[in-house]
Amino acid sequence: MSQHSLPRSADRSAGRRFAPMMVVAGIVGALLLSLSMTGTLSAFTAAITNTTNTAGSGTLILREVGGANSCVSSDSTASCATINKYGGSTTLVPSDGVTGVSTTTVNFTNTGTATAASFTLKANACTQSGTGTATTFCSKLNVKIATGATTLFNGTATALATQTAATPIAVTVPTANAGSTVAVTFTVWLDSTADNTFQGLQASQPLVWTLAS
Repeated sequence: MSQHSLPRSADRSAGRRFAPMMVVAGIVGALLLSLSMTGTLSAFTAAITNTTNTAGSGTLILREVGGANSCVSSDSTASCATINKYGGSTTLVPSDGVTGVSTTTVNFTNTGTATAASFTLKANACTQSGTGTATTFCSKLNVKIATGATTLFNGTATALATQTAATPIAVTVPTANAGSTVAVTFTVWLDSTADNTFQGLQASQPLVWTLAS
Protein backbone atom coordinates (compact mmCIF):
# COMPACT_ATOMS: atom_id res chain seq x y z
CA MET A 1 0.00 0.00 0.00
CA SER A 2 1.33 3.30 -0.99
CA GLN A 3 1.31 6.30 1.42
CA HIS A 4 0.13 9.64 0.22
CA SER A 5 1.47 12.89 1.70
CA LEU A 6 0.10 16.37 1.44
CA PRO A 7 1.75 18.63 -0.96
CA ARG A 8 4.29 20.99 0.50
CA SER A 9 2.23 23.95 -0.57
CA ALA A 10 -0.64 22.70 1.58
CA ASP A 11 1.70 22.37 4.59
CA ARG A 12 2.90 25.90 4.19
CA SER A 13 -0.67 27.21 3.93
CA ALA A 14 -1.76 25.41 7.09
CA GLY A 15 1.27 26.73 8.97
CA ARG A 16 0.46 30.29 7.96
CA ARG A 17 -3.08 29.90 9.28
CA PHE A 18 -1.90 28.36 12.58
CA ALA A 19 0.70 31.05 13.41
CA PRO A 20 -1.77 33.96 13.98
CA MET A 21 -3.89 31.72 16.16
CA MET A 22 -0.88 31.01 18.33
CA VAL A 23 -0.12 34.73 18.64
CA VAL A 24 -3.70 35.51 19.70
CA ALA A 25 -3.70 32.65 22.17
CA GLY A 26 -0.45 33.90 23.65
CA ILE A 27 -1.81 37.42 24.11
CA VAL A 28 -5.01 36.15 25.76
CA GLY A 29 -2.99 33.91 28.04
CA ALA A 30 -0.71 36.74 29.09
CA LEU A 31 -3.75 38.94 29.84
CA LEU A 32 -5.41 36.24 31.92
CA LEU A 33 -2.18 35.69 33.81
CA SER A 34 -1.91 39.40 34.53
CA LEU A 35 -5.49 39.55 35.84
CA SER A 36 -4.97 36.51 38.05
CA MET A 37 -1.96 38.18 39.64
CA THR A 38 -3.48 41.62 40.22
CA GLY A 39 -6.99 40.44 41.18
CA THR A 40 -8.75 43.38 39.53
CA LEU A 41 -8.21 46.14 37.10
CA SER A 42 -6.84 49.42 38.44
CA ALA A 43 -9.36 52.07 39.63
CA PHE A 44 -9.47 55.44 41.40
CA THR A 45 -10.13 55.30 45.18
CA ALA A 46 -10.71 57.75 48.04
CA ALA A 47 -10.64 56.95 51.78
CA ILE A 48 -10.93 58.65 55.19
CA THR A 49 -9.73 57.11 58.47
CA ASN A 50 -11.30 58.55 61.63
CA THR A 51 -8.59 58.17 64.27
CA THR A 52 -10.43 59.77 67.20
CA ASN A 53 -13.66 57.94 68.09
CA THR A 54 -14.22 57.94 71.85
CA ALA A 55 -16.98 57.93 74.45
CA GLY A 56 -16.99 58.07 78.23
CA SER A 57 -19.33 58.16 81.22
CA GLY A 58 -20.24 61.22 83.23
CA THR A 59 -20.57 61.45 87.00
CA LEU A 60 -23.35 62.31 89.40
CA ILE A 61 -21.95 63.58 92.69
CA LEU A 62 -24.33 64.94 95.29
CA ARG A 63 -22.86 67.35 97.83
CA GLU A 64 -24.76 68.37 100.93
CA VAL A 65 -23.74 71.28 103.13
CA GLY A 66 -25.25 72.18 106.47
CA GLY A 67 -23.51 74.81 108.54
CA ALA A 68 -19.83 73.90 108.80
CA ASN A 69 -20.45 70.28 107.82
CA SER A 70 -20.62 68.68 104.39
CA CYS A 71 -21.18 65.24 102.91
CA VAL A 72 -20.29 64.07 99.40
CA SER A 73 -21.51 60.98 97.53
CA SER A 74 -18.23 60.61 95.66
CA ASP A 75 -18.65 56.83 95.47
CA SER A 76 -22.31 57.21 94.38
CA THR A 77 -23.59 56.60 97.88
CA ALA A 78 -22.76 58.03 101.28
CA SER A 79 -23.89 57.86 104.87
CA CYS A 80 -23.93 61.24 106.57
CA ALA A 81 -24.30 61.64 110.33
CA THR A 82 -22.88 65.14 110.68
CA ILE A 83 -25.85 67.09 109.31
CA ASN A 84 -28.99 66.87 111.45
CA LYS A 85 -31.99 68.06 109.45
CA TYR A 86 -34.23 67.98 112.50
CA GLY A 87 -31.84 70.24 114.39
CA GLY A 88 -31.00 67.86 117.21
CA SER A 89 -32.86 69.91 119.79
CA THR A 90 -33.68 68.13 123.03
CA THR A 91 -35.67 71.02 124.50
CA LEU A 92 -38.77 71.07 122.31
CA VAL A 93 -42.08 71.81 124.04
CA PRO A 94 -45.63 71.78 122.64
CA SER A 95 -45.85 74.49 119.97
CA ASP A 96 -48.21 76.08 117.50
CA GLY A 97 -45.59 75.76 114.75
CA VAL A 98 -44.68 79.43 114.88
CA THR A 99 -42.72 79.74 118.09
CA GLY A 100 -40.63 77.08 119.79
CA VAL A 101 -39.59 75.48 116.50
CA SER A 102 -36.25 74.12 115.32
CA THR A 103 -35.18 75.27 111.85
CA THR A 104 -32.33 73.85 109.75
CA THR A 105 -31.35 74.67 106.15
CA VAL A 106 -29.18 72.40 104.03
CA ASN A 107 -27.79 73.09 100.55
CA PHE A 108 -27.40 70.56 97.76
CA THR A 109 -25.25 70.73 94.61
CA ASN A 110 -24.37 68.32 91.82
CA THR A 111 -20.60 68.57 91.55
CA GLY A 112 -20.48 65.87 88.89
CA THR A 113 -20.38 66.29 85.12
CA ALA A 114 -23.63 64.52 84.22
CA THR A 115 -27.00 66.22 84.09
CA ALA A 116 -29.52 64.78 86.54
CA ALA A 117 -33.14 64.14 85.60
CA SER A 118 -34.55 63.90 89.12
CA PHE A 119 -33.78 64.69 92.74
CA THR A 120 -35.93 63.04 95.39
CA LEU A 121 -36.28 62.65 99.14
CA LYS A 122 -37.44 59.49 100.87
CA ALA A 123 -37.85 59.14 104.64
CA ASN A 124 -37.35 55.86 106.43
CA ALA A 125 -39.36 54.87 109.49
CA CYS A 126 -39.27 57.18 112.50
CA THR A 127 -38.28 55.58 115.78
CA GLN A 128 -38.45 56.97 119.30
CA SER A 129 -36.34 56.58 122.42
CA GLY A 130 -36.10 58.15 125.84
CA THR A 131 -37.75 58.01 129.24
CA GLY A 132 -41.25 59.29 128.50
CA THR A 133 -44.18 56.90 128.68
CA ALA A 134 -45.93 57.94 125.45
CA THR A 135 -45.40 55.55 122.53
CA THR A 136 -46.45 57.81 119.63
CA PHE A 137 -43.82 60.54 119.78
CA CYS A 138 -43.17 60.37 116.00
CA SER A 139 -46.85 61.12 115.43
CA LYS A 140 -46.56 64.26 117.57
CA LEU A 141 -43.38 65.50 115.89
CA ASN A 142 -44.33 67.85 113.05
CA VAL A 143 -42.00 68.30 110.10
CA LYS A 144 -42.25 70.96 107.43
CA ILE A 145 -39.95 70.73 104.42
CA ALA A 146 -39.65 73.63 101.98
CA THR A 147 -37.46 74.88 99.19
CA GLY A 148 -37.79 78.61 98.72
CA ALA A 149 -41.46 79.51 98.88
CA THR A 150 -42.54 75.98 97.92
CA THR A 151 -43.63 73.61 100.67
CA LEU A 152 -42.67 70.04 99.82
CA PHE A 153 -44.18 68.41 102.91
CA ASN A 154 -46.03 69.49 106.05
CA GLY A 155 -47.08 66.75 108.44
CA THR A 156 -45.83 64.37 111.11
CA ALA A 157 -42.64 62.34 110.96
CA THR A 158 -44.76 59.20 110.84
CA ALA A 159 -46.72 60.49 107.85
CA LEU A 160 -43.49 61.53 106.11
CA ALA A 161 -42.24 57.95 106.15
CA THR A 162 -45.57 56.53 105.00
CA GLN A 163 -46.01 59.03 102.16
CA THR A 164 -42.51 58.85 100.73
CA ALA A 165 -42.36 55.05 100.90
CA ALA A 166 -44.83 55.03 98.01
CA THR A 167 -43.86 58.29 96.31
CA PRO A 168 -40.60 60.06 97.16
CA ILE A 169 -40.79 63.84 97.32
CA ALA A 170 -39.60 65.53 94.13
CA VAL A 171 -37.08 68.28 94.83
CA THR A 172 -35.70 70.90 92.44
CA VAL A 173 -32.83 69.32 90.50
CA PRO A 174 -29.40 70.95 90.96
CA THR A 175 -27.57 71.44 87.67
CA ALA A 176 -24.30 69.69 86.81
CA ASN A 177 -20.83 71.02 87.54
CA ALA A 178 -22.16 72.77 90.67
CA GLY A 179 -24.08 75.11 88.39
CA SER A 180 -26.82 75.68 90.95
CA THR A 181 -27.53 75.16 94.63
CA VAL A 182 -30.82 73.85 95.99
CA ALA A 183 -31.59 74.98 99.53
CA VAL A 184 -33.99 72.84 101.57
CA THR A 185 -35.31 74.07 104.93
CA PHE A 186 -36.62 71.80 107.70
CA THR A 187 -38.85 73.19 110.43
CA VAL A 188 -39.59 70.81 113.31
CA TRP A 189 -41.83 71.28 116.34
CA LEU A 190 -43.73 69.25 118.91
CA ASP A 191 -47.47 69.25 118.34
CA SER A 192 -49.52 71.41 120.65
CA THR A 193 -51.61 68.39 121.73
CA ALA A 194 -48.61 66.60 123.30
CA ASP A 195 -49.18 66.06 127.03
CA ASN A 196 -46.82 65.35 129.92
CA THR A 197 -46.29 61.73 128.83
CA PHE A 198 -44.29 63.04 125.83
CA GLN A 199 -41.58 64.58 127.97
CA GLY A 200 -38.03 63.21 127.76
CA LEU A 201 -38.47 61.54 124.35
CA GLN A 202 -36.40 61.76 121.15
CA ALA A 203 -37.16 60.83 117.54
CA SER A 204 -34.77 59.57 114.89
CA GLN A 205 -35.54 59.30 111.19
CA PRO A 206 -33.07 58.56 108.36
CA LEU A 207 -33.60 60.63 105.21
CA VAL A 208 -32.45 59.40 101.80
CA TRP A 209 -31.67 61.91 99.03
CA THR A 210 -31.36 60.49 95.52
CA LEU A 211 -29.98 62.28 92.47
CA ALA A 212 -30.65 60.30 89.29
CA SER A 213 -29.89 60.74 85.59
